[in-house]
Amino acid sequence: MKKSVRLADIAKILGVSVVTVSKALSDQKGVSDEMRGRIKELADKMGYVQPSLMRRQASGKSYNIGVLVSERYLNSHDSFYWELYQCVVKKAAQKKCFTMLEVLNDEEENAALGPKLLQEHKVDGLVILGVLKENYLKKISDKAQVPYVYLDFYDEKHTGDAVISNGYFGSYMMTNYLFDMGHTKIAYVGTLLYSKSITDRYFGYAKSLLEHGQNIRDEWVIPDRDMETGVIGFKGKFEKLEQMPTAFVCNCDLTAGFLINELEAQGYRVPDDFSVAGFDNYLYPGICDVKVTTYEVDIREMSRRTINNLLKKIEGEREKQEIAIVDGHPVYKDSVKRL
Repeated sequence: MKKSVRLADIAKILGVSVVTVSKALSDQKGVSDEMRGRIKELADKMGYVQPSLMRRQASGKSYNIGVLVSERYLNSHDSFYWELYQCVVKKAAQKKCFTMLEVLNDEEENAALGPKLLQEHKVDGLVILGVLKENYLKKISDKAQVPYVYLDFYDEKHTGDAVISNGYFGSYMMTNYLFDMGHTKIAYVGTLLYSKSITDRYFGYAKSLLEHGQNIRDEWVIPDRDMETGVIGFKGKFEKLEQMPTAFVCNCDLTAGFLINELEAQGYRVPDDFSVAGFDNYLYPGICDVKVTTYEVDIREMSRRTINNLLKKIEGEREKQEIAIVDGHPVYKDSVKRL
């Protein structure tokens, strides 16, 4: 019979304490990101299985996990949420769990009747993928009889565990990169208050501008989408500008792609005339021909933390609620030019 891998085995190879390994694998503070990554990678290679999973396997226990998402996040252009959903399914399957998807249309979301998955008692826990309208979140908060985790957003009004990417720092890094490339006239592209992630990324942009001694110009904070429908478009938005920036920081790669198309439709070239940076590193094929410099979101780690947190809540191992912030990294491509 194969001997099970212990925390001490991992600690010995890496030359760290058992406490450090335990903190890294349970996503506690006190471990550097670099060491946390090394510990998790080695644990996976050695086949380490967490005690809670061993107990569940020994008892034959598995869970049904529901994934709830609005149809507006799954349109033909937005590949990011499809990728994120698929990664959640894979991580759940690794934990011997079955996943069920419920897609809400606008009518269902506005009516706030609550997910069918919960009404019919089909799931033991719920992942809410992408922010939903406030009245719907309130319904879940008031009525849900199973644990749930928000993925890719957080909500201060209806408390719950959340796993998000580091949008504030990521946008800050991309704006800093544009300054490093010689740009000082930098615009932010995103409809403020449409979602917390778009607004958080704006504040990362604003921090970079202030640190570089630049004023935030209202006309260079450019809305990218309709506040109600979420439809992205730029028709007529540049004609009103007194002066064009030399670079744009976009709240996501999809917005960056549409922006590049609009600039090229007006006769400009990216990056020859304007530089463009995005966020998430997910752009549906065919949106634009320019490869966008961006901040890649670590969807695998976000999915892993989401499933781990949800299972701990289902099994009664966690009561404290938290917002887990997952770092990504810059990916340099073809859409930024050095001045």
